[in-house]
Amino acid sequence: MSQRFNQVSAMLAITKASLRALLRSPTTVVFSIFFPLVFILVFGFIGSKGGTSYRIVLDKNSDTANSFVDSLKSLKNVKFLDNRNIDEIHSDLTKGRITGILKVQKATRSDSNFEYSIIFKSTSASADKYMTFLPLLENIINKIDKVRYKDQHTFAHIVPEIKNVREYRTIDFILPGQLGFSLLSASIFGVAFLFFSLRQQLVLKRFYATPIKRGYILLGEGISRVFFQLITAIVIIAIGYFAFHFTLVNGWITFVEIMILCLLALLVFMGFGFIISGVAKTESLIPLLANIVTLPQFLLAGTFFPIDVFPGWLQPISRSMPLTYFNDAMRLIAFEGAHLTDCWLQIFVLLGWGILVYSVAIKTFKWE
Repeated sequence: MSQRFNQVSAMLAITKASLRALLRSPTTVVFSIFFPLVFILVFGFIGSKGGTSYRIVLDKNSDTANSFVDSLKSLKNVKFLDNRNIDEIHSDLTKGRITGILKVQKATRSDSNFEYSIIFKSTSASADKYMTFLPLLENIINKIDKVRYKDQHTFAHIVPEIKNVREYRTIDFILPGQLGFSLLSASIFGVAFLFFSLRQQLVLKRFYATPIKRGYILLGEGISRVFFQLITAIVIIAIGYFAFHFTLVNGWITFVEIMILCLLALLVFMGFGFIISGVAKTESLIPLLANIVTLPQFLLAGTFFPIDVFPGWLQPISRSMPLTYFNDAMRLIAFEGAHLTDCWLQIFVLLGWGILVYSVAIKTFKWE
């Protein structure tokens, strides 16, 4: 009696062979692991140098009709941020994205030695900035005093309120973006080239001569890609954690949730690769089509810089990209202690992109 053909065993054999090919490919390993790490190092060191520019939120209850505020606004290295809600301000303060909150108010009657009280709120995340910003404020007050006061009186009194928070390092922003881009580019380029090559070399046609079903062929190749990319994600996170102190706020629980998020993102991103492999007429067309998908996200999806630094007309485009939502969810989980259940918006958008992408992939993917 002949033994029944085992579809799962055949699929696993394809997975094993494909994974071996990936691990033996220097190009795949370099672009999946080494390339993102180079960017982490370069931008991490650049970002860690600080700077002399100050991003300030002016309290909405501040008295702005005075020479102090006018002098501060005239400085080129001081930028006042508008249209901020309380949650955004708190998040940006915690991460050191803004120098602090400034409130300028008239002094009470009991404060007879000065005319204004200047309350400056900041956090330890911006320690390198507020340590130089406070002397700048004092310098402005001294200049005003020389013009307006000749005795012990002073124009204003500074009240600093510095809150200690968990340190937000450059790596906490850079690594999620680089990990996301690594998953995106490897998934799209890898899947697109793989299935185009299998079709052109008639490998898929040879599979038809075997009892294995088409779905198991896709699963076998797909599982190998997912497994390999999850390994690269583990390597990148491990190097970031042990070498650069990347924050995993809840330890191994955070790590597990990040891996689940990476798995979801990989499945979505691979859909773009299936589309490109079916649309491309020649192998030389694949890099062009893949770059059309990956390059805008590489530049605009918050990989290197927060989206809010882009012009207002560009931000809606940035917020429509799937990589943006992966990056946002990664940063929320890794640093802020959010769980997957707290990132329902980001996950919902990724799932929406997945449904859209695979709907198109089903129509465009070719077996021959």
